[in-house]
Formats: sequence, C-alpha cells, structure tokens
Amino acid sequence: MENQTYSTAYSTSNAVSSLFKSVYLQMAAALAITGLTAWVVANNTSILSAIYGNPASVWIILGVQIGLVIWLSARVWKMSMTTATILFTLYSIVTGVSLSLIFLIYDLGTISAAFFTTAGTFLAMSLIGYTTKMNLAKVGSVLYMLLIGLIIATVVNIFLASSSLYWIITYAGVGIFTGLMAYDTYRLRQIFTQYGQVDEMGQKLALMGAFTLYLDFINLFLYLLRIFGSSRD
Repeated sequence: MENQTYSTAYSTSNAVSSLFKSVYLQMAAALAITGLTAWVVANNTSILSAIYGNPASVWIILGVQIGLVIWLSARVWKMSMTTATILFTLYSIVTGVSLSLIFLIYDLGTISAAFFTTAGTFLAMSLIGYTTKMNLAKVGSVLYMLLIGLIIATVVNIFLASSSLYWIITYAGVGIFTGLMAYDTYRLRQIFTQYGQVDEMGQKLALMGAFTLYLDFINLFLYLLRIFGSSRD
C-alpha cells in the first residue's frame, strides 16, 4: 500500500514538472514571436503605414485580440491541441503587431531595461508561486477584483485624460500583475497536481497556463515601460 501511494505521488510529481516545462516553453515561444513580430513591423514603413494610416485598422487589431482571447478561453476544451496552439500563436503575432509602436516611441535601451526587469520579476514571482506553502486563494481573489477596478479606471481615464490617474493606474498595474504572476503559478500548480496526467487535456491545461502567464508578462512589461520611459525623458 505504501509503495502504491509513493508510486502515485511520484507519477503526479513528474506530471506536474512536465506540464510546467510545457507552460514555460510555450510562454517563451509566444514572447519570442511577439517580440520578433513587433520588431519586423516597426522596421517596415509600408506595414506601419497600412496599419496605422487608417484608424479603423487599430480597432480591428484590438477586436481581433479580444476575439481570440474569448474564443480560445471558451472553446479550448472542444478544439484540438493543434488548433489551440495555432490560435495562441496567432494571438502572439497580433499582439506583436499592436506592440510595434513601442519601437518608435521608446529607445532600445528603455525597452531592454523594461523587458529584463519584467523577466527577472517573473522568475522571482513564479518561483514563489511554485514553491510557497501558503494558500494564495484569497490573495488571488483580491488581485482579480483589483484588476477589474484597474480596467474600469483605465477606461474612465480615456475620457478624463488625467495625468495623476494615469500614474496611479501605472503603479497599480505593476503591483497587480506582479502579484498575479505568483498567484497564477500557484493556481497552475494546484490544477496540475489535481489532474496529474500528461495527456491531451493536460497539454491544454498547460497551454492555457502559458497563455495566462504570457498575458501577465506582457501587461507588466507595458506598465514598467511607461515608468522606464518617463524616467529617461
């Protein structure tokens, strides 16, 4: 009986490790695709003119991003792993297109500083989320409520154009997404431990985990970019 319990625990541990490896590899690949796409678009005046010369194009890109998030989140369990991967890749490309302007607004040093700070923060917070013995469920609930408030405040400030609110939102965003990196990693560990298998469903769980952490990373990067860019003005 003890040997069977040990074998089950060992199998679950291996499954969790394998699924997290898949999460980080998919996330890294998505970030690489986004970065490369942004750089290519930023260095091609024809593409830039085609996209940003028409205001409708910007709204179309935003609409496609939102649509892909909703579609992938709602339908991932009913689609094949190949289709889900293609949609994640497509989202990474579209996000790269939307982020291409940062290469025109900020210098490469500022972008690099923000990226490596984000990467370092992610490594630290993900490690905390993976290894902590604390129950972060309540922390996660608070963070997601704050995220909703952040989104509402961002929309409101589109109309108010308040500089003070802009910086409150920026620093709040840094705090919220830093916390979400730890919480989302913690939640993934709980899900993977409970599921304990590396089959197609497990791989879909890993893909959605990679997607969640990718979004955390991108958002933290953008908020830090505001701060780093301002400090160099």
